[in-house]
Order: sequence, then C-alpha cells, then structure tokens
Amino acid sequence: MDQPHWIWQHTDWPHFHWQPGRLAALLRECGHTQGRLLGMLGSVSQAISAENELDALLQNILTSSAIEGEQLNVGSVRSSLARRMGLEALKDGQVSRRSEGLAELMMDATQQFNQPFTLARLLNWHQLLFPVPQANYASRPLNIGSLRGGEPMQVVSGRLDRPTVHFEAPPRPGLEQSLDDFLEWFETSRDQPELDPLVRAGVAHFWFVTLHPFDDGNGRLTRAITDLALAQGEHQAIRFYAMSASILEDRIGYYNALESSQRATLDITEWLEWFLKTLLRSVQQAMARIDRVLGRSRFWQRHRDLPLSAEQIKVLNRLLDGGEKGFEHGISAAQYQAVAKVSKATATRHLADLLEKNCLIRLPAGGRSTRYQVNTAGD
Repeated sequence: MDQPHWIWQHTDWPHFHWQPGRLAALLRECGHTQGRLLGMLGSVSQAISAENELDALLQNILTSSAIEGEQLNVGSVRSSLARRMGLEALKDGQVSRRSEGLAELMMDATQQFNQPFTLARLLNWHQLLFPVPQANYASRPLNIGSLRGGEPMQVVSGRLDRPTVHFEAPPRPGLEQSLDDFLEWFETSRDQPELDPLVRAGVAHFWFVTLHPFDDGNGRLTRAITDLALAQGEHQAIRFYAMSASILEDRIGYYNALESSQRATLDITEWLEWFLKTLLRSVQQAMARIDRVLGRSRFWQRHRDLPLSAEQIKVLNRLLDGGEKGFEHGISAAQYQAVAKVSKATATRHLADLLEKNCLIRLPAGGRSTRYQVNTAGD
C-alpha cells in the first residue's frame, strides 16, 4: 500500500496520539500562568474587568478574521459586543448584520460553554458567519448553514497553471459521519480526567480544521471551537486573553505547523507544542496588559491630588498605557510636544513640572537625547 500523503488517509484516523513527556513542561507553565492571570484579575475593579474582557473578545474577533485576510469595522464589532455585555456602545459604532453575527457567535462560544456542542449549533455558527447574501463573500456559490459540496476541498497557492497544494481535506462522502465522530468526542472528552483541557483544545483545533467541513469559514469556526474548549477547561465564561491575536502574530508559523502535521503521522506532538506555546504567549500578553492597567490605577491613586493640565494627563496616560504607542524607551521633549499638541516652550515647562512633582524621571542619556519615563516608584 502506498504511504498516505495526508493524515486522514491513515487507517487509524482520527485516533491521534502524542508524547506527554514533551508537553509536560509547557502544560505546567501554561497552567501556572493562567493561575497568575486569574490572581491578578482579583485586584481589578469590576468596570475595568469588563472593559478588559470586551477588549479580549474584540481582539479575538478582529484577529481571527485578519488571519483569513479580512479587515472588519472595529467600531461596529465593538458596539455589537458591548451591547451584548451590557456596556455602553461607541456613539459612532454603527452595527451591521456582519458585526452582529460575529458578536453573537463569539458570545455563544464563550458564554454558553456549558451547553452541548451539537451539529445544529455548529450550523447556526456558520450562518452567523455569513448573515448577508453570499454574493458578498465569494465568486462561487457557498453552502451557508450546511456542509460543503462535492468538489475537492483544497488549500492552494501559486500560479493557476502550477498551483501548490498545501492541504486537501477528506473527501465529501462520509463527511457527516466524520463530523458526528468529532462532535461526539468533543462532548465525551470533557469528562475524561486523563485528558488535559489544554491538550483537548489543541486536538479539537487540529481535528476540526483538518475535516474542513464547510465551503468557507473553517478557520474562523475552528478558532471559535478552540475558545469554547478553553472556556470549558477553565469553567468560566470570562475571557481575558485572545489566542487568535497570538496566532495572527505568527500566521506563517500557524499554517506551517498545520501543514506539516497534516502531512505526517497521527502523532501530533509537534502541533500541540506549537499550540501550547502560542496559548502561553497569549496569556502572558494578557498579564502584561492587566499589569499596565493596575500600574496606571496605582499611579493615579498616588497622584490624585496633583494639579495637572489636560495635556500632562494625556501624555502620562499614553506612557502608562504602554504597548506599541506607549514610548517604551521613554518620551523626548519633541515627542511630548507632538502628543500634547503644545509649543516647544510649553513642552519644556510641562516636563520640568512633572519631574518636580515626581511623576516622571529623567533617563541617563542627556542633551538632545534626553528622555523621560513614568516614575513607578511606590508601585
């Protein structure tokens, strides 16, 4: 018999296995980091906690679509989520059928984690992904809310006359049974104490995306199923990290990890290693974000009685927010002038005032290279 080209061609498909020893250290670190994140959240007010959850859900939706090359309207999606969470929506956030469908899908996957994951629920998710006429999604007809058609399902790139086939899904005949097998495993595996919940999420991700049961939307549904599995593993609906964002950061690595394992044996250890490392990174990024929120809260608690101008407050908040636009290496007088929209003389006066009030510290480099950072002493 010829050597199988795709993983689903193995006679034992889909009986996956892996090497627990290679995953043990990663699983310990993931579990420890998740625990630390939950501990940090105990120090955050309910209002801030809700905003962080909204941001995480928003990031998950936006980046899951971005992985597929689709850019969504941020304000529209945020407003759709906020309304469902009982938060104030953006004034200029006009919701659309698209944003409403994506928000409903995400909320169902995370908030209703205790509900059975049935075929009817999956098909409804697919309809939520494509709530407007199919002409807006693809040049070919799509089966929306039903399984894919009979033509081969392939992921290809390159020239039309010499395409590179990165993946071919299992054939259409027998797809119903294959999907039933997956859904049955997904339900029964929740009660298997020997199966780590994070490994279960990784297996679910790989298994479903390999089945590729729909004409379109398979990747986004796979990541929603992953969110559902993670919520089930944590026994809580609240989400504070966005794994799709970490996948987007390493999109090439994501597709390479999938393609490599889909061409290999039923030992999916390498895929699970990639999955757990990416999950760990997403939790660590959430911790860093929460840490900035807590630091900002402590800073303003210490300096709540200081007389500061609106421009000074704006710049301090920008520094406290951190991230890509937070001037990680400090802010210069010229940058202060640009952010605060003040004159050079005013910027110099503001910075001197913030130094005197111990809100800022001057970094070692002097002259034109002088930069300032928030004074975190006392945090």
